[in-house]
Amino acid sequence: MARKPGANVPKSRKRAGSVPSATGRQVDWMLIGAVVVVIGLIAGLAIYLVPKFNERRAEQKDDFAVETVSEFVPSPQNPDPSANIPGVTKRYYEAARHVTATQRVAYDQSPPFGGPHDEIWATCTGVVYPNPLRSENAVHALEHGAVWITYNPDTISPEDLDYLKQLVRGEQYLFLSPYPGLDQPVSLQSWGHQLKLESARDPRVNQFITALRRNMMPGVYPENPQTAAYPETQATCTAIPGFDPSNPPPADEGEPGPDAVPMDGGNQQPAG
Repeated sequence: MARKPGANVPKSRKRAGSVPSATGRQVDWMLIGAVVVVIGLIAGLAIYLVPKFNERRAEQKDDFAVETVSEFVPSPQNPDPSANIPGVTKRYYEAARHVTATQRVAYDQSPPFGGPHDEIWATCTGVVYPNPLRSENAVHALEHGAVWITYNPDTISPEDLDYLKQLVRGEQYLFLSPYPGLDQPVSLQSWGHQLKLESARDPRVNQFITALRRNMMPGVYPENPQTAAYPETQATCTAIPGFDPSNPPPADEGEPGPDAVPMDGGNQQPAG
């Protein structure tokens, strides 16, 4: 007896919760529902956790951000608030005396904070330099209104160094570098001003930065009352050809030789 066509073909089974699609395939709505639930849970967690993460990140940034200290903000009545910061050394230096990349300056201070300098400035856009900088480049950045923070790599605590790195990184008109042989763990330099400290957590760090970073007020120096705290008030801190912040000119070793440029610039005339 002939079998009917398809007599032994098994019938397809439907799974509970599934319906046929337009193509004839079964759509598993239970699986789709489970996926939707998982996606919803992930989205809910993201909505909850992302703001918490951002808040925590902001709190951590605030822990290390430069704080403006109101009583040390320069004003016409108080053009140089650093005069009220104990320990600040202040000197008047003539501006715009440039040396070449192969010349050294016989600086009168260590680290220097004024005097002749290289015609190319160190990038001072919140750069944390891992190695010592050539002083002649760093001093030019001070002429632009920056604050150069230096530290003795042998005496600074790991906690203080980490604090300084986070304080400086990304801050305009600030830069940080090691300075071997420094007689204190930390030293801050602006043009014509210096403050040496035992700790980076000293409140005078923020006072100094507030008072002297880009202080354009005249009347800072009795020797020249018309000048601001730093000479080139319209100058930038961004990188220019001749100074690569990822590979800057290294610091010179040893004392300057007899051919070093003196602090008065020798026979060099101020740059125009």
